[in-house]
Amino acid sequence: MELQVHGKQMDVGSALRTHVEDKLVDVNDKYFNHTTYATVTFSREGHGHPQTRAHISIQLGKNLLVVADATEKDAYSAFDSASEKAAKQIRRYKRKIRDHHERSESSPEEEIMKGRQYILAAVPEQDDAPEQDVNFEPAIIAEMDNNIMTLSVSDAVMHMDLTGEQAVVFRNRSNGNVNVVYRRSDGNIGWVDPENQK
Repeated sequence: MELQVHGKQMDVGSALRTHVEDKLVDVNDKYFNHTTYATVTFSREGHGHPQTRAHISIQLGKNLLVVADATEKDAYSAFDSASEKAAKQIRRYKRKIRDHHERSESSPEEEIMKGRQYILAAVPEQDDAPEQDVNFEPAIIAEMDNNIMTLSVSDAVMHMDLTGEQAVVFRNRSNGNVNVVYRRSDGNIGWVDPENQK
């Protein structure tokens, strides 16, 4: 497993690097043993009572990423909390992750659609603001290439849970349609499967 440990506006010493490496190797050996690479980033959060945030990103295989974050008083506690979250996610989907890995190893390359992802600037709400112009167009503040994978609905939900995203756009393996799964405000998962796509 290739491991990168970074600090944003803070120094990451060799003792912390060793702690991170030992813990991630244990998680990898215990649950999956196919991790390609992992990135851990530490940063300071808050003013007055600073805390440390640990962000972990673990690539388990092709198109399969686990992301976990935690904020605690010190870097060790933050990393331990984040790594426990990542381990819990991997443990929850252990069988599906292994099936995904075996399927991607044994099957020919599945078609991946190319797409564009845009991030739009938020419009601040103001109580005394006049009515919005009907021709208002939000500013695009970021534009990126994005792959749209071919997945089953349950695999799309797994990807959403592992990455912590609020929604996943995917091509439905059973019918070829572009679908969306998303996290609803009530905590349940929504699934959009448009009909009659061409």
